[in-house]
Amino acid sequence: MEVNELLKKVRKIEIKTKGLTNHIFSGEYQSAFKGRGMSFSEVREYQYGDDVRNIDWNVTARFQHPYVKIFEEERELTIMLLIDVSKSTFIGTQTQLKNEIIAEIAGVLAFSAIQNNDKVGVLFFSDTVEMFIPPKKGKSHILRIIREILNFEPQSHNTNIGGALENFNNMVKRKSIAFVISDFIDDKYEDELRHVAKKHDVIGVKVFDNLDMNLPEIGLLQVQDVETGNIKWIDTNDKKNRAVYAERAAFFDKNYDHSFLKSGADKLKINTSASYVHILMNFFKKRA
Repeated sequence: MEVNELLKKVRKIEIKTKGLTNHIFSGEYQSAFKGRGMSFSEVREYQYGDDVRNIDWNVTARFQHPYVKIFEEERELTIMLLIDVSKSTFIGTQTQLKNEIIAEIAGVLAFSAIQNNDKVGVLFFSDTVEMFIPPKKGKSHILRIIREILNFEPQSHNTNIGGALENFNNMVKRKSIAFVISDFIDDKYEDELRHVAKKHDVIGVKVFDNLDMNLPEIGLLQVQDVETGNIKWIDTNDKKNRAVYAERAAFFDKNYDHSFLKSGADKLKINTSASYVHILMNFFKKRA
């Protein structure tokens, strides 16, 4: 992608996602994701209604008057975006490719995070870890993430979600909120997902296109598997061919639902033909 074209796309996503963050998701994000716990803030005199379990007996004995400990939520979180950059995400039959939708979703999550003073990191994966950007704060950091999503050229074309989860778990020791953003055209990640979900708060975001689910009926068509590179001719008018294609898509979709249910992790699905705004909004409200 040319530099000027890339900058225009990044700027367009920045304007759109920052606007959504400021006007729609500002309160929803904070309600949906709680801090890491409660930390000691200060000691003050006991007031009627205070929890007696919070009385600081050492200070009370010193001043001969009851004092209580005040705690506040540790608000700062670490948001990790595990983003699928395999070749299957670079397709789309609607107005946007899957990776462009992924970039916007990542932008909304990232700008929401920095607005709440949280850190954001990214792990790009195919069937290997393509790039790791450590968690940081700041607008320039977020714009770099968006730029990389739009213009990233993976070394490998295949997908290994389980491997990405394993590497993430080894690389990020602190408990994080991990969004796994992918089309989930993979079926061997359930065990690792269950393992990672015990430590981190994992949310699956399945971004899919209509072409992922059904083969269009348009006659003889030469197709190429973008991940393996295999090329072959398919008669799309053949009901059997369309049935096999749809069955394969249904298998991956069912595996996604089953794997996240078994792990106890949250999940949502976003079609490239629909708006992701209400889906994210409803998800945040549900979590809150």
